[in-house]
Amino acid sequence: MKRELKSLDSCSVPTLGLGTWKLRGKECEEVVKKALEIGYRHIDTAIFYDNEEAVGRAIKNHRREELFVTTKVWKDKLHYRDFKRSAEGSLKRLDTEYLDLLLIHWPNPEIPLEETIKAMNELVEEGKVRHIGVSNFSKTQLKKAQNLSANPIVNNQVKYHLGMDLTAMLNYCQENGILLTAYSPLGRGKVLQSEELPRIGARYGKTPGQIALKWLIRQANVLAIPKASSEKHLKENLSLFDWEMEERDVERLDQLVIESKID
Repeated sequence: MKRELKSLDSCSVPTLGLGTWKLRGKECEEVVKKALEIGYRHIDTAIFYDNEEAVGRAIKNHRREELFVTTKVWKDKLHYRDFKRSAEGSLKRLDTEYLDLLLIHWPNPEIPLEETIKAMNELVEEGKVRHIGVSNFSKTQLKKAQNLSANPIVNNQVKYHLGMDLTAMLNYCQENGILLTAYSPLGRGKVLQSEELPRIGARYGKTPGQIALKWLIRQANVLAIPKASSEKHLKENLSLFDWEMEERDVERLDQLVIESKID
């Protein structure tokens, strides 16, 4: 299957990744293995998901340089020493020498961001992390992280899907060379309830989910990490790169309102 990269000066990431939230144990391992067989190369996990060991087993027999692995440190471990220990733990559980992308999972105003950013930059200098970023950060928080970091903040992972207005954040990321990774890219099923998606999908022979994901990733700097567990949905989600929507359909999708978001 065709894959596509979104690239910055400092970082290139497969546009479509596999989200693993709520996948655990043997199920997680088997789903990730199947995804890799199908052609996925971008795997997203987190300490909070309690599945790093399963992901590590799944990726073990693949050439590491072909994969892009992201994990995240939870918000109660953002003090300097806690953060470094957490990252070291992720490396051990994933059984890998380095992380492609390490994120702060959620901001924590009770812990100075300076401490966390210092730890992140040291991990980059030590060769244990290739790229750093944040998750669930507002534009103000993102700017602060950028100002504190010697290395580029390449990513903000946030909830984003069709029918959700994230214009301010997206514009900022596009203007400042930051990738925006959309988690819950189908709104945990809410997006698929729109009557517009089947109508548009019928024009291209695509499912509502494929239309919603295509709308996302056709935007500059936007990645998506839908969770899927069946082979059918894994294949559907990855089949987004050999077709295009007409502008009239994109404009109709732009007008949908499914969830409000102000940033």
